[in-house]
Amino acid sequence: MSAHVPGRLLLTLRLGEMPEHVPGLRAVFGYGAQKAECIDGGVIDRLLRHHGGAFRATRLHSARRRRVERPVPGARRFDDVEQLSGVARVLRIEIRDPAGLPALLQALAEVPVVERVGADHLCRGPFAADGGVDGTASLADPSWPQALIHLPQALEYEPGDPATVIGLADTGVAMEHEELKARLRAGFDSVDLDPDSVGGITLVGDFRHRGEQPQDEVGHGTGCAGILSALGRGIARGGAGACGLTPVRVLGAALGPGNKRFGVGALDNIDAGMKRLIDLNVKVINMSFGTPESALSADAPLPHEEVIRYALARGVILVAASGNSGLAERFYPAAHDGVIAVGAIDRGLEPAAFSTRGDHVAVCAPGRGIPTCGLQGYQSATGTSFAAPFVAAACALLASRAQRRAWPLDSHEARDLLASSARPFGRAGVGGCGNGVIDALAALRLLDRRIDRDIALETGSEPDLHETSVSPSPRGSPALPA
Repeated sequence: MSAHVPGRLLLTLRLGEMPEHVPGLRAVFGYGAQKAECIDGGVIDRLLRHHGGAFRATRLHSARRRRVERPVPGARRFDDVEQLSGVARVLRIEIRDPAGLPALLQALAEVPVVERVGADHLCRGPFAADGGVDGTASLADPSWPQALIHLPQALEYEPGDPATVIGLADTGVAMEHEELKARLRAGFDSVDLDPDSVGGITLVGDFRHRGEQPQDEVGHGTGCAGILSALGRGIARGGAGACGLTPVRVLGAALGPGNKRFGVGALDNIDAGMKRLIDLNVKVINMSFGTPESALSADAPLPHEEVIRYALARGVILVAASGNSGLAERFYPAAHDGVIAVGAIDRGLEPAAFSTRGDHVAVCAPGRGIPTCGLQGYQSATGTSFAAPFVAAACALLASRAQRRAWPLDSHEARDLLASSARPFGRAGVGGCGNGVIDALAALRLLDRRIDRDIALETGSEPDLHETSVSPSPRGSPALPA
């Protein structure tokens, strides 16, 4: 598979250098705005035309504030967080002659007003291990993964808050699935792929048109959604309890060996979907996709850097699958600082052989033979893709608990809570798989103890570091729909 989208690059300008006339990508696709054929009227335009022939440019992201809220030209509507994180300054540029891209990237990197520039890479998903999706799942023991990490007890302690919303950036969701349709918030689709620009991959389904229907055509996103939010009719209840779920389709569908479907997306499609999720005020984002560091050239910028920085600045908790290579290596976004990288374990609490390792991995969760939702009915799924949603669910419960106590919680603190309260692996001497296996109940109790401690320190009273003074949430807390 081609490592990048031919003829397409992402360029981030330095602070204060974004021209106002370049339209946003959403304006182009949604309202028919014309892509810009000039950027600075100077050196950037000359380099683009010299190495790439004709070009067209758009801003990758739309401003958080709408025109009616701040009636100024597009580039000036972005707020300080958008500007400083860099999302306000990213251009998606298409050139006519892809052969000139390597020389163009090298030349643009030398321009003083350019902060970073790189090819628009393709990201293959899902992070499902080989043979990891079985549409004829056995549901004889559908709740063993939840029991392993004490999720049922955690839900008794903290049932989740509907105001705490998880964003699922994936292949979409089966919108009419009986386990999910009553649980989903309005989502959207940010995929726009060209069959001529994906290196000979056979794309299927809807891959050209962005829209408001994140319909899954692979089954991977639906599997993640079941772990998070299933009603519990044919499988275990979703681990996020009453928390909301907003799906976004950032990966389209393609055919692999044996006509087995997998997800594939461009970095710009993924980042645009992530930015919009953040602007919808989700509190947790689950990211079961990634690009290996080995697929990047030595001078290439790290994927998703601006949007990860933006999410962390907005207080979003980020969870990502570590990868399924079975090696000690770094996939992005999992390896970004502030992201909770998740490995996979089996029923014996031992790390799965396929789980990618590294010092950046925070914790592990069940990731082999997970009973969950499929495109039709149910499936048994394997991979770090399906370990990550268990951690995202625990993070949503932590965020709900913190909100219930009017206490802030960010991604770094959530990572520390999960790692500090983790259970040991099933055998000694495990390296590169984080601090152990998540324990959702223990993490919630640790959060309460820390809040009690901090309140005591602020008020000058004596903190009780062993027992929390806060009772579990009452039975009368918000319940899931029937």
